[in-house]
Amino acid sequence: MDTSALLAFMVAFAISVGLGPFAIPYLLRLKIGQTVRDDGPESHLKKNGTPTMGGLIFLAGILVGSLITIKNHQEMVPVLIMTFGFGLIGFIDDYIKVVLKRSMGLRAWQKFLLQCILTSLFVYYLIYISEIELTMIIPFTHGKTLDVGILTVPLIYFVVLGTVNGANFTDGLDGLATKVTMVIAAFFAVIAVSEKSGIEPVTMAVIGALLGFLVYNAHPAKIFMGDTGSLALGGFVVSCAYVLQMPLFIIIVAFVYLAEVLSVILQVGYFKLTHGKRIFKMAPIHHHFELCGWEETRVVEIFTIVTVVLCVLGYIAYI
Repeated sequence: MDTSALLAFMVAFAISVGLGPFAIPYLLRLKIGQTVRDDGPESHLKKNGTPTMGGLIFLAGILVGSLITIKNHQEMVPVLIMTFGFGLIGFIDDYIKVVLKRSMGLRAWQKFLLQCILTSLFVYYLIYISEIELTMIIPFTHGKTLDVGILTVPLIYFVVLGTVNGANFTDGLDGLATKVTMVIAAFFAVIAVSEKSGIEPVTMAVIGALLGFLVYNAHPAKIFMGDTGSLALGGFVVSCAYVLQMPLFIIIVAFVYLAEVLSVILQVGYFKLTHGKRIFKMAPIHHHFELCGWEETRVVEIFTIVTVVLCVLGYIAYI
C-alpha cells in the first residue's frame, strides 16, 4: 500500500480522536442537541439533548488527511467534492434545525434541489473534466462492463440521490452509520489499492476518521453525526463507486443503505394507499427491529456483520 494512504489514515484518526474532547463540550454549551422522535423506541428518549453535527469532527480528519496527500493523488478531487458538498448541505440542514430552532430544517424541495445541483456538478466533472469511463463493471463477470448509453446521466442522478439518502436514513442508532460506512470504505480502499486508482488516501482517511469518531459515537453515544455527517458519507460512497466504475456494486456492499431507504419508501407509500396501515412497526427498518425487541446494540452489530459479509461478496464479485 502507498505510504501516503497510511499517512492519511493516521492523520485523520488522530484529528478525529483529538477533536472530540473539545467539540463535544463546545456543542453542549451551544445547546446544539438532538431532538428524538417521541413516537420511536422508548429507550431513545434519554438521547434528547445529545450533541449533534458531530460529522464536523470526522470531516475535519478526512479533509486534513486527504489534503496532505492530494498533490500526488488528483484523482481524489471528485470524491472530496461530493463528500464535502453533501456535507455542506447536511450542515445547512442541521444548522437550521438545531441552531435556528426551525424543526423542519431545509424543506424537502430545498434539500432535493441542492442535492440535484451538486449531482449536476459531479456529472459535469465526470463527463467533461475527468478521464473516468462511465461504463459500469458488472458483478461476477470478471471485469465485463455495461454501457447504458443515453440512460447514463439519469442513472447517475438516481444512484447518487438514492445512496446519499440511504446513508442519511441509516444514521439512527449509536454507531450504525459510522460502522456500516467504515466497512464500505474498507471495501473501496482494497479495490483502490489493487487498481492503483489514486483515491486510496481518501478511502483510508475516511476509515481513520470514522474510527476516531466511533470513540465518541459508539453506544452510548456522546455525540451524533447529524445530516452533516450522514449526507457526507453517502456522497463519499457513491463518488468512490463511480470513480472506480462500480456503481452496480453499491447494491451489494451498501445493501443496508438500500434496505433503509426502501423501508421508508414502502412505509410511506403503503400508509397513504391504505389510509393509515403500516408494513413495518416503524421506519427506517432499524427501528422496526428495535420495536420487535432487539437491543439497539444488537441491531448495530447485526447490520455491521451483514455489511462485512456483503463486502466480502462484493470483492468476490469483482475479482
